[in-house]
Amino acid sequence: MDKFRTAFIAQAPDADSSKDRGEIETGLAKLFARLVRSQAEALEVAKKLAEEDGVQSIVLCPGFSNLEVAEIQKAVEGKAAVCVSRGDGPGSKITMAAMEKAGWFRR
Repeated sequence: MDKFRTAFIAQAPDADSSKDRGEIETGLAKLFARLVRSQAEALEVAKKLAEEDGVQSIVLCPGFSNLEVAEIQKAVEGKAAVCVSRGDGPGSKITMAAMEKAGWFRR
C-alpha cells in the first residue's frame, strides 16, 4: 500500500528551501515540510513535490494570498489538492505579535 503524501509549505523571510525542510513518516503517511522565501520559490517547491515526490495534498500557511494560492494550484496541474491554513481573528493577532517579536517584518 502506498502512503498518503502531504506537504506543508510556509513562508519565512530568511528561508532557503534547499536547506529549510523536513519529512516525517509513519506506516500510512508521509509529511513533507518546506519553508520558502518567495512566491517563485513556493511555485517551484509545490511543483516538485507534486511531480517528483508524489504529494497528493499541499497545505499552505496563512501568509499566501488568494492569488498566490491560485498560482500554486495552477502550477501543480491537478496532481495535488491545494488548501490554506487560516486562523480566526484572535489567533491571527497572537501570530502577528509573535512574528513581530521575532523580527519577521524587519527584513
